[in-house]
Amino acid sequence: MAKKILIVEDDATIQDVLRHNLLREGYEVVTARDGEAGLDQARAEKPDLIILDIMLPRLDGIEVCRILRKEMSVPILMLTAKSEEIDKVVGLEIGADDYVTKPFSLRELLARVKALLRRGELMREELARAAGSGRSILNVGDLVIDTERYVASRNGVDLSLSPKEFELLAFLAQNPRRAFSRDHLLEKVWGYDYSGGSRTVDVHVRWLRQKIETDPGQPVLLLTVRGVGYKLEA
Repeated sequence: MAKKILIVEDDATIQDVLRHNLLREGYEVVTARDGEAGLDQARAEKPDLIILDIMLPRLDGIEVCRILRKEMSVPILMLTAKSEEIDKVVGLEIGADDYVTKPFSLRELLARVKALLRRGELMREELARAAGSGRSILNVGDLVIDTERYVASRNGVDLSLSPKEFELLAFLAQNPRRAFSRDHLLEKVWGYDYSGGSRTVDVHVRWLRQKIETDPGQPVLLLTVRGVGYKLEA
């Protein structure tokens, strides 16, 4: 079955070019030209991936991404005309999985789309294998990580995690008390072809701590290992 991609982009030319090329690649494509319509389409169509422009009428892409992250775990690839690092960090902090700056190469964008979809499939397969080996439920402190249902909860309350947040948490939980470098985590969770850099790991760790730690400023579960990277205490 063809993967469904939602394009939320107010520039008609860019939207048409993206739609044409994604259809040619074999994807099913739905579109929206403002933030509110994008939310409606995402809720109605349940796409496998969303390409989301930041500068949108009615509701900007940052707010759309923030709302979607509370409702669903679909991968989000953000588009922006801005290239400053702070904008990339903001995009990642509200749940974007990857980032492309305009003007962009179509070849690069299509590669990012394929990488996000494929990486999600690989991670689900890996988690399914863990579930098949009897390790579908991982317990870390008051966290319960269900790799079969792709859901994590704390004290019985489901956490609103992006796909990459869940995958990072699940990977660390499958390897408790073992420290991993940022580069290793990028390879395992994001894949070799991700170009966001190690800053991406730091952002996702910070956001995870806000959701799984009682005091994110004094973490006791997701720890920094000086000179190495991060580990999850069991």
